[in-house]
Amino acid sequence: MAGVHMKRLLNAADPSDNFKFVAVCDLFDKRRDAAAQLTGGKPYTRYHDLLADKSVDYILNATPEHWHSRITIDAIDAGKHIYCEKPMTRTVEQGRAVVAKVKAHPKIRMQVGVQGMSDESYAEANKYVKDGTLGQVVMAQIDYSRNGKEDLWEYEYDADIRPGVNFDWKTWLGDTPKREFEPDRYFRWRKYFDYSGGISGDLFVHRVTRIIRSLGLTFPSYGVSTGGRYVFKTGGDVPDTMDVLLEYPEGVTVQLVSSMANDRKIDHLLRGHKATLEFSQTGFDIIPQGLFKNEVQPVTYKKTGAEDILLHHRNLQAAIRKNEPLNCPAELGLYGVVASEMGVQSLRRRAYMKWDTKAERIVRA
Repeated sequence: MAGVHMKRLLNAADPSDNFKFVAVCDLFDKRRDAAAQLTGGKPYTRYHDLLADKSVDYILNATPEHWHSRITIDAIDAGKHIYCEKPMTRTVEQGRAVVAKVKAHPKIRMQVGVQGMSDESYAEANKYVKDGTLGQVVMAQIDYSRNGKEDLWEYEYDADIRPGVNFDWKTWLGDTPKREFEPDRYFRWRKYFDYSGGISGDLFVHRVTRIIRSLGLTFPSYGVSTGGRYVFKTGGDVPDTMDVLLEYPEGVTVQLVSSMANDRKIDHLLRGHKATLEFSQTGFDIIPQGLFKNEVQPVTYKKTGAEDILLHHRNLQAAIRKNEPLNCPAELGLYGVVASEMGVQSLRRRAYMKWDTKAERIVRA
């Protein structure tokens, strides 16, 4: 993922961006050196050494999910602005700690890597929600579906990796259970709940954040999830198919649908009592319900933004330089983490979950 960021920023950079890579870091020497050659950045193996580099203004945290919170908090303590890939953290507790750290350092700008938030359609849709055009929104539905002949997270192994020689496996494990090196767990970490939320943390967080922004939601009241490894059963423990239902106190149910074994999409909708808002590749349409066709006018909105890494970085840079609003600040990142982890906990515990507003954590209903 870091490579995607680097290539996008290098290939699309404009002189007016006044931006350059000055350092790169990785625990695998081969990847570190390749990143340094690509960007011209100074290579580091330990991220603490990179954070001590005074030439660095902000960092991209594109590590596996189990390292998001620790590196983010250390970066903020080091006075660095930060772009942290989604999900902002692996757990709700980590997410709360990150939000608290950001609030304690008001001069630091943090962007969460839900790049879809640089598509302004969702903020624009919220205006129609708030002014009552849709009536009471009762349900939102959205999906993230893929397919492949093999598991799409079966990334190739690099035969050059040698733990203890050119790769620090013990450090990579971080606070996860200690175990001997397994290449599947490193190269295909998204298949394991030790390091990832799987579909929920990697994919649903993109989708649910759009709904949260569109409807102005925060924390769900209740959630339930179903799914399993129905097709791709070799290795790993995250599901290849997963559905989540979240109930929010505003009186709306959010449905999240995904399979890694069937790529047929569902319509991305906000279902209101008076009208339906349907998102598209170009923006959205508001379609009145038949009963209210004389009260609600159809709307077609054409977007100007996009789900784009470059736009998301430029938004962070504008926040750093000119104090412009962030498209995906830490608080919004936390709402996505709670929604995603509620689905994971429900699936793994085979239980109906709820949000404990006093303790600010997910518990059994």
